[in-house]
Amino acid sequence: MTPAGKASPAQPHDSVADAVPRNWVDTKAPVWARPYLRLSRADRPIGTWLLLIPCWWSLALAILAYPDRLGWQDLWLALACALGAFLMRGAGCTWNDITDRDIDARVARTRSRPLPSGQVTVRQALLWLVLQALVAFLILLTFHPAAVMLGILALLPVAIYPFAKRFTWWPQAFLGIAFNWGALLGWAAHAGRLDWPAVVLYLGGIFWTLFYDTIYAHQDREDDALIGVKSTARLFGGKTRGWLAFFLVLTGAALGLAALGAARMGGGGPPVAALALAGAAAFALHLLWQLRRLDINDAAICLTLFRSNRDAGLLAALFFATAALLHAFAN
Repeated sequence: MTPAGKASPAQPHDSVADAVPRNWVDTKAPVWARPYLRLSRADRPIGTWLLLIPCWWSLALAILAYPDRLGWQDLWLALACALGAFLMRGAGCTWNDITDRDIDARVARTRSRPLPSGQVTVRQALLWLVLQALVAFLILLTFHPAAVMLGILALLPVAIYPFAKRFTWWPQAFLGIAFNWGALLGWAAHAGRLDWPAVVLYLGGIFWTLFYDTIYAHQDREDDALIGVKSTARLFGGKTRGWLAFFLVLTGAALGLAALGAARMGGGGPPVAALALAGAAAFALHLLWQLRRLDINDAAICLTLFRSNRDAGLLAALFFATAALLHAFAN
C-alpha cells in the first residue's frame, strides 16, 4: 500500500481479481475514473441486477394489483429503479469497502480492490459515496411520498450490513434485508401504499439472498476462517446443500404467494394468476438447477452460479410483468 493519504494512480492494466474479464471499466473508462467505478463495482454488474430485480418484481406485481393506476409514470419508475439501483449499489459497495479495507487487504480475492491496493484514499472514497447517494436521492424524490420515506429508511440496513460479519454468523440475512428493500419500494411507488403481497415478496427476497450469497461466500470460506470473519458458508459447512434447499422452498413459496395475492387484489382471473405463478415456478426451477450444479469446494463454480441469479430473477420479472400488462390492458 501507499503511505497514508497518498493514492497511487490506477494503471490501464489494473483490474480487480473477481471482475468480469475485459469489462468496460478496465478497457473503456478513463484511467482516472477506474478506481471510483471499481469502488462502485461497475466492473461487476451482477450486484446491480440483484438490487434492481426485487424493485421490478414489486412494480410489476403492484401493477397487477392496481391495474387502473398504470400510466406513463410506471415506465419512469422502471427506469428510475435501474438508475437508483446502480447508484445505491455503488454507494453501498463504497461504504462496504471503506469499513472493510483492512479485512480486504488480508483476503486474496479482495486485496486488489481500490482501497486496500492504494488506488484511492479513504477521503476520496467518502466523497464518491456522498456524490452517488445524493444523485440517488434526487431520483427518489420523483417517487410517491410513501416510497420516498421507505427509501430513506433503507439507509439504516445499508449502514449496518458491513459490520454484520463481525458479530453474527448470519451476515447474509443482513444483506438480504438491505438488498431487497426494493420489493417494498417499487410497490409503494406505484400503489402509494404497502400491502401484504409486497411484504411477502420482501421476505422471499431475503431468503433468495441467503441462497445466492451463501454460494458466493464459499469462495472466501478459508480466508474468512483465518481472519475470523463470520458467514453462513462457514456456519453451514458440509450442510450447505440442505440449507440452500430450505431457502429455495421458502423463496419460491413466498414469490408464488405474493403473485397470487397481487392477482387477487387486482381482480385477475385464473389465466392471469397462472401466468404470474409460472414466474415463481420458473424462478424456483432455476434455483434448483443451481443447487444440482453446486460444488462448494470449487470457487469458479460458486462464482458462476452466483452470477446466474440475474437470469433467475429476470425470469420471474418477465412473467410478472407480462401478467400485469395483459391484465391492465384487458381492463
